[in-house]
Amino acid sequence: MSSTTETAPRAVLADDERLMREQMRARLAEVWPELQIVAEARNGLEAVEAVREHGPDIVFLDIRMPGLTGVEAARQIAQLELPDDALLPEIVFVTAYDQYAVEAFEQGAADYVLKPAERDRLAVTVERLKKRLAARGTADAPAAQPLQQLLHKLSAQLAPGGRPAYLQWIQATVGTNIQMIAVADVLFFISDEKYTRVQTAQVEALIRKPIKELVDELDPQVFWQIHRSTLVNVNHIAGVARDFRGRQIVSVRGHGEKLEVSRSYNGLFKGM
Repeated sequence: MSSTTETAPRAVLADDERLMREQMRARLAEVWPELQIVAEARNGLEAVEAVREHGPDIVFLDIRMPGLTGVEAARQIAQLELPDDALLPEIVFVTAYDQYAVEAFEQGAADYVLKPAERDRLAVTVERLKKRLAARGTADAPAAQPLQQLLHKLSAQLAPGGRPAYLQWIQATVGTNIQMIAVADVLFFISDEKYTRVQTAQVEALIRKPIKELVDELDPQVFWQIHRSTLVNVNHIAGVARDFRGRQIVSVRGHGEKLEVSRSYNGLFKGM
């Protein structure tokens, strides 16, 4: 992913309607001529692959797309394996439904554009994006966690019933035994290539569920993703410090292990 605004910003457009993609491309050319559209996608799966291939600074995602919705695509994009110095793209949702323009959009977690995209409203989005791109990787960068909360909220609105059911118990392997662990007791989860370690104050256990699946199943206000391989229970965070290289390090109550915060998630702990 691009991490600098010295070169022209790059974007991916995702919409299942060709005319809508063409209109968005034309409007963006009017209000942001420097922006490069590096790829277009007709559905959420193509959008994820385009982000993986091109590493854009921005993704414009139609909320309603076949196969994989824009919200589901955004959640997969947020879990892409990136180099440590790479940053996730900024997300802009494009929707014909004003009810999905929830309050979280206005709080800066992401932006939205209503169909058909009007020049003046798109110009507002462009100015917001320019500020966000300029702040990337700095202490002023928006936190990743509000975006995760926004995606959960939007998923709940799009899903039948309108409310997600978060995981309450983990069935994990402890030695040669299977044990039920209350999610509230988990201090943190750390993944490697095959397993995810479940750490409580008393028990270390293993599960085969990867972090990218746990992110979707755990309450995002309780479990914060601080690295592509790490989720930490905010109720058990003792403090955050910087090491000699300037990296943020999380200390956890009840355990001596220190957890590194990757660059994409530095905004979680503003002012550190």
